[in-house]
Amino acid sequence: MLTGVVGVAPALAACTGEPSGRVGDVENGPGAGTERITYGDDPSQWVDLHRPEGPSLGLVVVIHGGFWKAQYGADYGAPLAEDLAARGWTAANVEYRRVGNGGGFPATLDDVHAAIGAAAGAAGAAAATGPLVTLGHSAGGHLATWAGARGRSDRWAGGPAVTHVVSQAGVLDLRAAVELGLGEDAALAFLGDADATTYEQADPLSQVPLEAPVWAVHARDDDVVPFEQATTYVDAATAAGADAVLVEVTGGHFDVIDPTSDAWAACVAVLDSVASDRRARG
Repeated sequence: MLTGVVGVAPALAACTGEPSGRVGDVENGPGAGTERITYGDDPSQWVDLHRPEGPSLGLVVVIHGGFWKAQYGADYGAPLAEDLAARGWTAANVEYRRVGNGGGFPATLDDVHAAIGAAAGAAGAAAATGPLVTLGHSAGGHLATWAGARGRSDRWAGGPAVTHVVSQAGVLDLRAAVELGLGEDAALAFLGDADATTYEQADPLSQVPLEAPVWAVHARDDDVVPFEQATTYVDAATAAGADAVLVEVTGGHFDVIDPTSDAWAACVAVLDSVASDRRARG
């Protein structure tokens, strides 16, 4: 278990419940040296691909959080993608339709599936020969973990397989999220009129065991998404024979997406282990 002592990033220090700040930069182009890829006609269907200067360690698909709500966008994932590219990864920062701008179940899942395929296609050898990691925060942690099982459904079959999953304070138990009313009933708004089939298709806890290893990076002092979301998932996954690891950090809900924090350093350490395993396997 990795444990860090972290401080809340200044930009997020005043946050209570959800990140404050501007809407995702869906109307703005990517920064210098970044390639924007569109995978649909909606303004929120795009991926910014950040490439490393040298050989790539593989592809990391960064999926932002914000409780699946339209007012929170991919600007929260951009600093992580930039940091990962500087560390040698090809990083894809994904935007997708959210609740309030055409998203929710199943459209958001359709977008994440399509975005992974588009990112992998654009990344080329980085995705074809290296690991394909999904890394997501909060609701993005749900989507990143869901992506590891998406090929089980005919609707999302045929895309590139996720080889590793990193959930950062992820919502991994949708039934509990609905029962607790997390994010002002955000999970209920995302799922809509959910039945057993909906949970089977959308809930990471219902999809254990995954073929891909999962790291659940979560702070015990998280007051937005309970720590039990991680422990419940890891316990169920390991009991089912899956490779799932709890990585306990501190710093509340948001330090895991602050590139200057020890909580982010713990995420980087996970990715370093993925890269090292790849090198060892040749």
